[in-house]
Amino acid sequence: MTILETKKLMKIYGSGDTEVKALNGVDFKVESGEFVSIVGTSGSGKSTLLHMLGGLDRPTTGQVMVEGKDIFELKDEALTIFRRRKIGFVFQNYNLIPTLNVYENIVLPLGLDGNLPDRKYLDSIIHMLGLSTKLWNLPNNLSGGQQQRVAIARALASKPSILLADEPTGNLDSKTSQDVLSLLKVTSEKFKQTVVMITHNEEIAQLANRVIRIEDGQIVGV
Repeated sequence: MTILETKKLMKIYGSGDTEVKALNGVDFKVESGEFVSIVGTSGSGKSTLLHMLGGLDRPTTGQVMVEGKDIFELKDEALTIFRRRKIGFVFQNYNLIPTLNVYENIVLPLGLDGNLPDRKYLDSIIHMLGLSTKLWNLPNNLSGGQQQRVAIARALASKPSILLADEPTGNLDSKTSQDVLSLLKVTSEKFKQTVVMITHNEEIAQLANRVIRIEDGQIVGV
């Protein structure tokens, strides 16, 4: 089943002589449960694409369909709620709240939505990510790899339709990067979680089930 689809997606910055087509008619599909890498060099449009897929920015024209629904038909407040419930984000810089402990960071999106965590599911995530003994630590007492594990747990806590990872190993050393990527892959398989990962690293990209290549705002290989 197709869970994510873009249709003629365009994002244009500036106008006239300064016009830049960051995305230039992007079309692709992601099936439910797939682990997909989108790979491209700096300036290729991959980060702009991820922002569109997650509803963090609106396209100039075109559609992003999540579970058959065009997310950009939603007004800003409704889009924020949709994003919180349906999209999990893992960023290069972790984006953890420094004054909250690990457990509080993980369940934060659920609390914002007024929901209680599924304890059995949450415990399985925490155990799988090796965070059981770190739940009461603050982020600044954790290594980079541990902080990224917390970010993955937070992204999964609300059982999102899609997990979007933006250069998730960009701030990690090679061994820790491999550990985090292995966990993302296991997560995708164990929970049948759809994962879309943005990276500039060809080696990292190959760990996904499928690689989509983007150059100059256009898909050049699927």
